Amino acid sequence: MPSFHQRVELIRVKVNPLSYLEGLSKLEGLERQQNGPHMTHQKYLKMASFIPRTAFLASEHIQKSYFLGHHRAGLEKMKAMLDSVDHVIECRDFRVPATSINPLFEEALGGKSRTIVYTKRDLGADSKPESRMKEKLISRWEQKSTKVFFASRSLKNSVTPLAKYIKYLPMAANSVIGYRMLIVGMPNVGKSTLINKLRSMTNIKNVRKSAVVRTGADPGITRKIGTPIKLFEKDDIGIYVYDTPGVFVPYVSNPDSMLKMALCGIIKDSLVPIITLADYLLFQMNQNLLMDMYGAYCAPTNDIMELLGAISRKAGRLVKGGEPDYEAAARLFITQWREGKLGLFMLDDVVKVSWEKKNARLGTTESSIPGTSLELTPERAQKILATGVV
Repeated sequence: MPSFHQRVELIRVKVNPLSYLEGLSKLEGLERQQNGPHMTHQKYLKMASFIPRTAFLASEHIQKSYFLGHHRAGLEKMKAMLDSVDHVIECRDFRVPATSINPLFEEALGGKSRTIVYTKRDLGADSKPESRMKEKLISRWEQKSTKVFFASRSLKNSVTPLAKYIKYLPMAANSVIGYRMLIVGMPNVGKSTLINKLRSMTNIKNVRKSAVVRTGADPGITRKIGTPIKLFEKDDIGIYVYDTPGVFVPYVSNPDSMLKMALCGIIKDSLVPIITLADYLLFQMNQNLLMDMYGAYCAPTNDIMELLGAISRKAGRLVKGGEPDYEAAARLFITQWREGKLGLFMLDDVVKVSWEKKNARLGTTESSIPGTSLELTPERAQKILATGVV
């Protein structure tokens, strides 16, 4: 029987080392807050007795595209509008900050000044220093001339810095048509919600501050570019924004990326089997050592059917004969995570992406070669998270 420390070390080796370090840090802090430091060893022991899966074996049959007709039409319209647009705001989902980058925007709109906004931050991280350090790392993915902001769904004042920045953008005096911006991004990353939040902070007199753009939980609410929406005024110059349809990438070669986007609602749930999607969420939660978040249903497990059966019975999601309704349970499980009720964590590994980007800038094709200076060791990852320096 391995000792306690040997089992913890086994988890460190088996699981993504960055998730391991973050997970133990979260657990230790939680135990100290709720039960005192004497409970921490028991929590470690519980985690050490369960070994999460080391990889998720995604089916090659998972659909690899969601590039629809209105995506193509919307992108072409954006290109045609570039001459009459002053600035581009690109939205990305904070839970998948790398996966929700669409290279089509870089190619089509790269010539315009641009601001990046990572939305839904409140669903991907808390306010602890480690989370702030991840923001710092993400901000450094862009060129220094590109301003980066982070916005939350639940916090109105989270867009205040962005609103102030927009008002101070350089604008031509005596402009007849005003200052015009495009807001772009993948489907369902929160473009319309961001517009409504900015509009609610308008300084225009006698203008309603209520929502001006329709929003929804499913992708594809906005199908075409509408008329410009006036957000603010600056020196009698109107500042306008165009809401645009979300644009997906033509092809996704990595099934893991498709699963991440499906979990975040960037593509329709119907494109990925719902139980497969729930299984991927379970895998991610176990990787982040968040087994306690589904502990009300069952003990730590790698078996999605065991968890869904427990959810079915607990939530009353049953079919004829009292048998579990596994698909209904899977939908409930996913919905709870999307609402932030099953822990706040990111699906992309920010430290790993930052490490790979650094090596790419240095002209290194391999991002992590074991036993060399290119290896992203747990110690190096911990130092990056502590300092924000890659």
